Amino acid sequence: MSGAAIVPGRLAVVTGAASGIGLAAARAFGVRGMRVALVDRAGDALDAAARGIEGATAHALDVADPDALVTLAEELGEPPALLMNNAAIGAGGDVLAGVAAWRRLIDVNLMGVLHGVAAFAPAMIASDAPGVIINTGSKQGITQPPGNTAYNVSKAGVKALTEGLAHSLREQTGERVTAHLLIPGYTHTGMTARTPDKPDAAWSAEQVVDYMLAGVEAGDFYILCPDNETTPAQDAKRIAWGAADVSENRPALSRWHPAWKDAFAHYMAE
Repeated sequence: MSGAAIVPGRLAVVTGAASGIGLAAARAFGVRGMRVALVDRAGDALDAAARGIEGATAHALDVADPDALVTLAEELGEPPALLMNNAAIGAGGDVLAGVAAWRRLIDVNLMGVLHGVAAFAPAMIASDAPGVIINTGSKQGITQPPGNTAYNVSKAGVKALTEGLAHSLREQTGERVTAHLLIPGYTHTGMTARTPDKPDAAWSAEQVVDYMLAGVEAGDFYILCPDNETTPAQDAKRIAWGAADVSENRPALSRWHPAWKDAFAHYMAE
């Protein structure tokens, strides 16, 4: 049923739509004839993004504000066929970086997703039409690399939230409204770019969206994207290693622990 929601004339709502994966997704939905509502912070980028998609509308708001998304849902006046909660920021820091940066990151990356679900999902459930909710996670929310723990926590929360959402939607609608977790790999976007040119190792936002659409069409929940430096097999092994930290009672983040780094390297080389 998932692909039945992405059809001409129906409404798609995309947050974080002024650039990167969100913009690429909004364009892809527009090409498929959907009416697209682009949501992002106010600015020239949002306005330009909407002008570049036929029939699209721009909605300037902060996803950290739940009332703003409720108001948007009321203004749009109909449940979307597709909701993509994609808005995110990157800088939060490690556990000792301070509470303020953490709070802003969690408010956008995790609570912003919850606010989108709370504003739009009830009407999607109450309707009799197919619907799709896509939440953008991250591999960092699964493998937890050290360095930006705040971001990892936010994306781990998105994973758990979306898993629970998928169950609730299945219980209430069968397969009519579905949830999907988009897990990009290394992607060249404004958040990750160090140079204007895409590195050879990275995928473009358009490649991620093409992979996402294929995954939604196939009914996949976990849409785990490879890139030009990491294969699906490597992703699978890294995820399995992290899970085994718990089941085998290894040190936290053993992949980066000096006593376990060689064992991890050997495991990956097998």
